[in-house]
Amino acid sequence: MFEIPEYITLSRQINQHLSGKVIRTGNLGNSPHKFVWHNRTEEDFARLVAGRTIGESFVRGRWMFIPLEPGYHLLFGECGGKMIYHKPDTERPRKYHLCLEFEDGSFLTETTQMWGAMELHDRESVWERQYIKDMRPTPLDETFTFDYFTRLVDEACSEKKTSAKSLLTQDQLIPGLGNACAQDILFLARLHPRHDVAELDRDRLRQLYDAIQTTLAAIIEGGGRADEFDLFGEPGGYRRLMDKNAVGKPCPVCGTLIEKFAYLGGTCYVCPSCQDQ
Repeated sequence: MFEIPEYITLSRQINQHLSGKVIRTGNLGNSPHKFVWHNRTEEDFARLVAGRTIGESFVRGRWMFIPLEPGYHLLFGECGGKMIYHKPDTERPRKYHLCLEFEDGSFLTETTQMWGAMELHDRESVWERQYIKDMRPTPLDETFTFDYFTRLVDEACSEKKTSAKSLLTQDQLIPGLGNACAQDILFLARLHPRHDVAELDRDRLRQLYDAIQTTLAAIIEGGGRADEFDLFGEPGGYRRLMDKNAVGKPCPVCGTLIEKFAYLGGTCYVCPSCQDQ
């Protein structure tokens, strides 16, 4: 699934290679998928996108906005799979869930492997979309300061017991993060996913905050994770420290064998020594 670093990578590439292109035709794919959410009929989507121009893309959390000028935003959210830019005369993928063909013959496809929103909103209504209208600051926002982070933790812990993984991945507390990024963040912070964040003192909170910033910066600099793909189908350059490939291998810090377990709807990878619960 795309998390904020992958969307940042895609957005930058769109702005470099697609901005200014005029859409000839658009369609909602050739392979219906009950977990792909469109908000337009095929006919309305095709009519509304034709003749519009790609503007400057931007990202908020796990949502990417592509302005279609004048007046609309193409919105991608919580998606996994591949968003690929194809040169003219390239064969289309066997399956895809959205396609924009440009006047120069090149085209863009989005294909999801799990689920995701692919929606067309007018410029005003997009900000009323669920998960966007009340979105908290993301780690890339200037307002995501350490003081803000400590207040967020206090608020989350006042409502219910909050584990370290829950803080990073649940209830949109920190938009843009998911299970993949959370694994390396928690390893760098030396925190077990089940650790109660209410028990963390200010120094440990600072360690967690810095791990969030350090990990995201590294993934973005690498052009996304190595198990995700950019706009040209190339894998990202960031190799996760804690993933399925680490299981049973020595921890890069202490040498203890890495373990895995299921927790909060996903698999966690930990060093049982460095990340003592």
